[in-house]
Amino acid sequence: MTHQSSSPLENETPIAPVFPGDAADGSLATGHDVVLEKEAEKHPWFVFAILCTLMGFASISTDLYLPAMPVMGRQLHAAPGTLEWTISSYLIGLSLGQLFWGPLGDKIGRRRPIIVGIILFIIGSAGCALSANIWAMIGWRIVQATGACANVVISRAMVRDLFEGDKAAKMLSSLMTVMAIAPLVGPLVGGQILAFAGWRVIFGLLVLVGLLTLLALRWLPETLPLENRNPESLLSAFRGYGELATQPSIAAYACTGGFFYAGVFAYIAGTPFAYIEYYHVPAQAYGFLFGMGIMGIMAANMLNAKWVGRRGSVSILKLGASLAAVSGIILGVLSASNQGGLLGLVIPMLVFVSMTGFIIANSLAGAMANFPKRAGSVSALVGAVQYGSGIVGSALVGLFADGTPWPMAAVIAFSGMASFICARFLRSTPKSRS
Repeated sequence: MTHQSSSPLENETPIAPVFPGDAADGSLATGHDVVLEKEAEKHPWFVFAILCTLMGFASISTDLYLPAMPVMGRQLHAAPGTLEWTISSYLIGLSLGQLFWGPLGDKIGRRRPIIVGIILFIIGSAGCALSANIWAMIGWRIVQATGACANVVISRAMVRDLFEGDKAAKMLSSLMTVMAIAPLVGPLVGGQILAFAGWRVIFGLLVLVGLLTLLALRWLPETLPLENRNPESLLSAFRGYGELATQPSIAAYACTGGFFYAGVFAYIAGTPFAYIEYYHVPAQAYGFLFGMGIMGIMAANMLNAKWVGRRGSVSILKLGASLAAVSGIILGVLSASNQGGLLGLVIPMLVFVSMTGFIIANSLAGAMANFPKRAGSVSALVGAVQYGSGIVGSALVGLFADGTPWPMAAVIAFSGMASFICARFLRSTPKSRS
């Protein structure tokens, strides 16, 4: 994308880098005095760590308890396939909550919505830990997700406050690479907690994570200056979603990432039962198989951050959608024919999930590129589409659960092909000038 000379951040003087890796080229513009506090300047890497944590709230809230799902189902006396609804209900909170938090962050700034979001996350996590039945768990998961999504959508908008075009995609990839440590470690930690303390302690740990993050917010700067805030009322901003949704570029980016996310959350909902129940993988070892996918995502994010400046975000996004479609089709064929065993499940899913690193950051950055004053709303809209698709993907796995990996594989195969088709409508744009 061609760099716009009218950007309110262009003429600012860069300071000591808040984010690693971009200060040398001058792409980090955070000089305005309403943005950075002294503590932020003293602790730049700590600010980076906070943003990683905020973006990781959505994934760690699910990844940590994945190994415990079969045990939770038995202890909560849940019907077969019902535990997958705890993921679907969480995605409902994520998708609908973003539509509220995005415009609010554009109107009043980024910090205050994040504080409220973390408090809701803590309350929801505590409710999950105390749940006596599956329906209480589903309800508290919605509360937990409503809080978590404030952190996710607003932290992404904060990146757009500071970067433009391919640089925003590069920074989102860097953040996602680092924050991928959480879902990599999550199932491993969750499996060990399950073995020694039980599943309720897993949600107690999430309460602790929320409390520590709330304390750490003193180092988080406000990145949205007053002159860049949206003066519209929230009602007008909500009406604006219709206008944004009709923008062809936003629709194409949102649908490409949305269909892909349907497959990702089918994978998240289906693998605990496919690995542990069908292939008899020990719950404590589940995290290693899940972690392979996270390592693939990290590798793809690093490649994306390296390539995006040279090849452009759209071409990399299309490459990711193509590989997702191919791996999804292979997975579907192997599952339908009951061939390949455990490796026939793990390898194509590894390729599919790894494409998160090529698809998600580029679809988000591409959608937000031309809307700097409505970055929060665009981020919310795209996120709502993505997580809304995840609701459908995870719910379908539970709805058609038959004790085999086939329902999960079928959803993943369809999602990969649909993402590939939507990516064909994206047009490459000129790369940003440094």
